[in-house]
Order: sequence, then C-alpha cells, then structure tokens
Amino acid sequence: MRAHEAGALHGDLGSRGPAWLRTPEDVNALVPHLWPTGVARAADGAIAVGDLSVRAMAEEFGTPAYVLDESDMRARCRDFLAAFAGCDVYYAGKAFLCRAVVRIIAEEGLHLDVCTGGELATALSAGMPPERIGFHGNNKSVAELTRAVEAGVGRIIVDSYQEIDRLTEIAHALQKRPSVLIRVTVGVEAHTHEFIATAHEDQKFGFSLAGGAAAEAALKIIDEGVLDLRGLHSHIGSQIFDTSGFEVSAKRVLGLQAQIREARGVELPELDLGGGFGIAYTTQDDPSPPADLAKRLTKIVEGECEALQLAMPRLSIEPGRAIVGPAVFTLYEVGTVKDVDGLRTYVSVDGGMSDNIRTALYDASYSATLASRTSDAGPILARVVGKHCESGDVVVKDEFLPADVQPGDLLAVPGTGAYCRSMASNYNHVPRPPVLAVRDGRARVIVRRETEDDLLALDVG
Repeated sequence: MRAHEAGALHGDLGSRGPAWLRTPEDVNALVPHLWPTGVARAADGAIAVGDLSVRAMAEEFGTPAYVLDESDMRARCRDFLAAFAGCDVYYAGKAFLCRAVVRIIAEEGLHLDVCTGGELATALSAGMPPERIGFHGNNKSVAELTRAVEAGVGRIIVDSYQEIDRLTEIAHALQKRPSVLIRVTVGVEAHTHEFIATAHEDQKFGFSLAGGAAAEAALKIIDEGVLDLRGLHSHIGSQIFDTSGFEVSAKRVLGLQAQIREARGVELPELDLGGGFGIAYTTQDDPSPPADLAKRLTKIVEGECEALQLAMPRLSIEPGRAIVGPAVFTLYEVGTVKDVDGLRTYVSVDGGMSDNIRTALYDASYSATLASRTSDAGPILARVVGKHCESGDVVVKDEFLPADVQPGDLLAVPGTGAYCRSMASNYNHVPRPPVLAVRDGRARVIVRRETEDDLLALDVG
C-alpha cells in the first residue's frame, strides 16, 4: 500500500476533509446532505439527476458544466417560505443570478436582493416585480439609484450619508418617496472567514452602531421626511452555522429601534436580519434546516421586543447560498493523474480556479466524487486541481478517490451553486462553463458556455 492510501492516513485529515472514507464502497457513496435531492447513482454506476445521467450531459453539453437540480432549488425556496411564514424571504442574488433563476424565485414567491445595476437589470429583464426587489450596495451610483427609484424598487438599503443625500435629491427630482432601510454595522464577529464577515466595525459596509452613525442616519431621514424609512438592516457574514451572532445582532439593532422611538416617537415596522446561513461542503458541516433557523431567530426577536416594549416588526431574511448552493454541482472531466509518492495524487480536471475561485480565495473546502462510474479500487488521497498556470489552482484540497481514477473519468463537485459561477473569470483566457438546469429528466441551458469568439468580442486592439 502506498503511503498516501486511505489506510495509512487513518485520522490524519481530522476536520479538514472526509476522513470517514475508507473502503471502495464508501468512495462510491453519495453523502445525502452534500448533494441535491434528485441526485443518485444509476444502475450503471454513473451519477444521475433524476433519470438523466451525467455521462449523457457531458456528451451533449461538454465539460466543465454547472448542473442545477431545479426541483431541489424550488423545494429549498418553499422550505424557507414555509419556515418563515409571515416574513419576507429575499433570495440573495449575488450567490448566483441569471434570468432563469429570477423566474424560479419569482414563481416560488420569494423576494430578490440585488446589489449592483447589473443585477437589477437582470431582475427587471426577467420580469421580477420591482416592489419585491431590495437594492443593496455600499457605493451605488446616481444612475443606479435613479433607475431603482424609476422602476419602483421596493426597498433601497442605504449604506452611507452620501447615499442618503443622493437618494434624497433623486426623490425630489422624480417626485417619489422611495422606501429605505438603514444598514447597521453591529460590531458582531461572525465565526466565518475574515473576507466574508461583514458586521465588525473595521469594514466598508453600513453605519456604525457603536459610534452613533446609525442613529444619526435614522434621525436625519426621519427629520428630512423625503425618504420613507421602513426599518433597519443587519448582515453579519456568510457561511454561518451558529445563531448566537444573530442573537447579539438582533438585540443591538432592536436597541437602536427603541432609541429611535424615544427620540422621535417613530416605531419602525421592519427588521432585516440578513442572510449568511451555512451549507454543507464536506461531511464536517452540519447546517440547520430552515425550520430550526426560523424558530430560533423568531424567538430571539420576540423576546427582545417584549423586553423593550416594541411591537414585533415584520422580519426579512436573505438566504442565497442556502437556496442555490446545495442545488448545484460542477461536472468536470479528468485530464491527467499524477502520483507524488508518499504525499498525494494530483487529479487535474478541465476547469479550476476560473470556475471556482473560492478554494484559492477563502481556503474553502469541497468534496469530490467519481461521477461516471463506480470502482472496486481502494481509496487514495487526492487533490483535485485545475488546468490554470497557477500553483494555487486547487478545486478540492483533500479527497479520497478510487485508486484507478484515470483520464476521461468524470468528477462531480457538490455545493457549487453559490459564488462559483458568480465569481467565475476568464483567467488564462478560459471560457466560462455553461449552467444546465435539470428537471423532469431533461436538461436545458440557462447560461450558455462562452466561446473563443466571446473572449475576443471585447478585444478591439
């Protein structure tokens, strides 16, 4: 047995990866909470979404490709709506947005959170009712704000004094009264990566609660009377499993609500607690179902409102990753397999950091599975890497794959629906993959594969 085979590494990975995989049967298994609900092994050993095999998808559409289980995504939308009944559920479009996704979330009754003019344009072009759109962003331009007000966007989340002034001028000019929330920086350190924690004081988003800026912004809007201040907004980060951060955040924001009531006699009717709910990328992750999240968050807000003698505001949440993340996997073809004896086996696929930058950017962990067949070979410790000219081009840092993995095999990486296509690039002039939506045994392209002509279209030199 080679030093990097599974038996020689018993327990070495600890919390870093899927150390439970030990036998050929385990390597072939699909851990249910890592995959869309419609995914299973077919009789021939290949992964299938419903009745559609990944081998058929690869043959028709090529690889790499993002594969969306549409029924799974729709079910997650419904789960959040049912759990947070009486609340507004905004799908966070930054996780992944295209016109097909806009139509899905609109049909399922969700609201939509956008944060740029491009996301707003996508939403409007797909027919999203503007009153169900919330518009975020720390540096919205005059043009973006003007378009939002003209379109009748339901909520604009203001992020700075300059934005309040810009929006006030636009409202005067258009003779409209847009509804706004104030983004409050509550000083909570979410247990997440530094780059995706958004509620501590030293960062670009929102008005500081501790420094008094949030209260000052609220009083400014109320006193000027041009904008319709509906409530406060807080977002503490992403990929969060522990609700204690939400508890601290809610208490602090509701404390500000009480201050505003004391200062101006105004009780704001809405409270947005943001999103950031975590999902499972590896067997070590244990996310809470929406019903549990709803129960805990509602209890927190109800208790604090009772203590402060505030009326219960209408709550909003913003799940993005939790809805689309688990509904998608990325399908790759293996190109080369390189055994570095005593360390690991490098399995190179036909994508990489241009279709999933999160491993390089956030040190994110993923899982991978041999998708085109099963294998009786023993497991080896592998690192799944891309085709880019970069040593940090890693897709999956540590995974046990069958020892006979070879060129031409298909690999599938689950949990890639959030921030992979959204953050995809053309590094090394690699065209971005398509997004395939699978439903009722049929696949359709909802974002087409880029071509070399696309890459050259903007090059006017």
